[in-house]
Amino acid sequence: MDTAACTKDEDRAIEIDADEDFDLPVRSLVADVDELIVNIDGYQGPLDLLLELARSQKVDLRRVSILPLVEQYLAFVEAAKALRLDLAADYLVMASWLAFLKTKLLLPKSETGDDEPTADEMAARLAFQLQRLEAMRRAVSELFARPQEGVDFVARGEPEGRKIERRKEWRADLFDLLKAYTTQRIGNLQRTYSPPPPPVFSIEEARARLARILGDIPDWTDLRVLAPFQTEGAPRASVLASAFNAILEFAKDGRIELRQLGHYEPLFLRPRRGETPGIDGGISPIGPRQGG
Repeated sequence: MDTAACTKDEDRAIEIDADEDFDLPVRSLVADVDELIVNIDGYQGPLDLLLELARSQKVDLRRVSILPLVEQYLAFVEAAKALRLDLAADYLVMASWLAFLKTKLLLPKSETGDDEPTADEMAARLAFQLQRLEAMRRAVSELFARPQEGVDFVARGEPEGRKIERRKEWRADLFDLLKAYTTQRIGNLQRTYSPPPPPVFSIEEARARLARILGDIPDWTDLRVLAPFQTEGAPRASVLASAFNAILEFAKDGRIELRQLGHYEPLFLRPRRGETPGIDGGISPIGPRQGG
C-alpha cells in the first residue's frame, strides 16, 4: 500500500512538472508552507487574517476553539521548521497572541482597577511588532542584495589617502559684534607719535644759578665745577649744555671772562675785572675786549 501510494505521488509530480514551462523559474520548496491556513469552528483562512479580524472585533474569539488551532499549528510547524524556521516562529507568535486574547475574553474582568492593556491594545502591539520584524527582514534583504566587496567588486590595491576637511563655524552674539566693530573703527584712526619729553635742565635755571654764584668765584674756575650735576631728574649732558649756553650769554654781556687752553680742553671762567691783558702762554681770554 505504501509503495503504491508513493508511486502515485511520483507520477502526479511528474505530470505536474511536465505541464510547466521550462523557462519559468524553479519553484520554491516552501511555497506550500509560506502561509498557515487554519480551519476551525467559526473561521477558515490564514492565521494572520484571523488575528487582524480579532483585533478589529469582526470575529468573535469566544466561538473559536483553541485546540484545533494548536493541532493545526503543530502540523504546520512539523512541515515548515526544516525549511522556514523564521516563518514558523512568526506563526507561533500569532497563535500565542490569539490564545492570549481569547483567555482575556473568557476570564472575568479584574475589579482591582489595575491598568492592564485591553485585548485590542495587545493585538495592536502584536501587529506593530510584526511590522517591525518585516521591516528588519526587508532591510536585511536589501543589504545583502547590494554589491559586496570580494564578490561583486574588489578594492584598490593602493587606496587613496584620507583627506580631512576642516570648516570654521563662527559664532558671535551682539556684544562680540559691537566689540569687533569698535576695534576696527579705533584701528583706522590716525595716531601721532608723541613720546613724553625727556627731563632737561633749562637755560633759565642755569643762568639763575650762575648769577647767584658769580660773585663767589675767586679766579679761573672749571665750568664742570660750577655746573649743578646733582640736579634731580636732569641728565648730566643737559646740565652741562645749559650751563655752557648760560656762560656764553654772560660773556656776551661782558659779565665774565672765558679761557680755554686748547681744542677739547676744559673751559674756565671768572668774573670780569676791567680790561684783562693776554694770558700767559699767548692764549687770550674769550670775551669782549675794550679798546681797539
